[in-house]
Amino acid sequence: MALTDTCAAFGMTALTDSRLVFDEGIFTGAEAGHVGTLLRAAGKTEVQTHCNAFLLRSGDAVLLVDTGTGGLFGPSSGRLMAALAEASVAPEEVTHLFLTHLHPDHVAGAVTPSGAAVFPAAEFLLTAEERAFWMEESHFSGADEALRGWQRLATTALAAYGDRLRLVRGDETILPGISVLSLPGHTPGHAGLRIEAGGRDLLHMGDVVHVQDVQLSDPSLGVIFDVDAAAARATRLRTLEMLAQDGSAVTGAHLLDPKFGRIERYGPGYRFQGL
Repeated sequence: MALTDTCAAFGMTALTDSRLVFDEGIFTGAEAGHVGTLLRAAGKTEVQTHCNAFLLRSGDAVLLVDTGTGGLFGPSSGRLMAALAEASVAPEEVTHLFLTHLHPDHVAGAVTPSGAAVFPAAEFLLTAEERAFWMEESHFSGADEALRGWQRLATTALAAYGDRLRLVRGDETILPGISVLSLPGHTPGHAGLRIEAGGRDLLHMGDVVHVQDVQLSDPSLGVIFDVDAAAARATRLRTLEMLAQDGSAVTGAHLLDPKFGRIERYGPGYRFQGL
C-alpha cells in the first residue's frame, strides 16, 4: 500500500506515517451512542485515523511538516522513513522542519531513541507559544507518567536541534508562498500552514480534526488530547466554516485517504470531498 499522496498543484506530498484505530472514549462531550451513529453514517465500524507528515519544495528548500510517531504507537505506526524513501528524499536533504505542535505523534520521528536529531541539516521551526508550553515545568506538575513522558520527548527534540531551532509567529512567512497559521487550543501553540500557488490556497489544518468520520459531522466533539477543549472547539468551528465558505483546498495531520480535498457544508456539519 502506497505511503505517499501528492497534490501537484501545490507541490505537496503527504507521507502516511501511521494508520491507527482508537476507542470511542477519545471523544469528549459525546452522549452515549452518538459516536457510533456518526460512524455508521460514514459507513465505518471503527474510529480510524492516520498520522500524516508532509513534504513541500520551495526553490532549493525541502520542508518537512511533522515527523510522525517514531513507531511509538505499535506495528502500524512509524513508517515515515519508508514514506520519505518512496518520495525519493533522504533525511539529510530536509532543510526545514516545521512542527505543528509537540505531541508525540508529530515529534517522535524527529529524534532517534538516543535523542539525536534525525534530520541533521534541518532548521527546526516551531511557534514560540508551543515551545513555552512544553518547557514550563509547572504545566506538568502532578501529571501522570504518560503526560510527563510526552513532555520529556518534546524537550528532548528541542534540545536535539539546539541552535537550529527558530521560533515563529502566526502569519509569518517561513518560505516563499508558505506562511504559518495560528490554530490554538489543541495545544497553546498549535499551528498549521497556508500554502499559496497559482493564485490559490491550500490550508494544512494540523490537528483541527482528528477523526474526519466523526468530527466533520459533529465538530462540537473534541478529543481527550486537547489541552484547552473550549479553545480547540472554537478553532475547529471557525476553521471548518472558513474553509466551507472560501473553498480553499485543505489537508490535515489526521485525514484518511485521499489526503487533499475541500470542506463542504453537509447537513448540520461538514464533509470532506477529495480533489
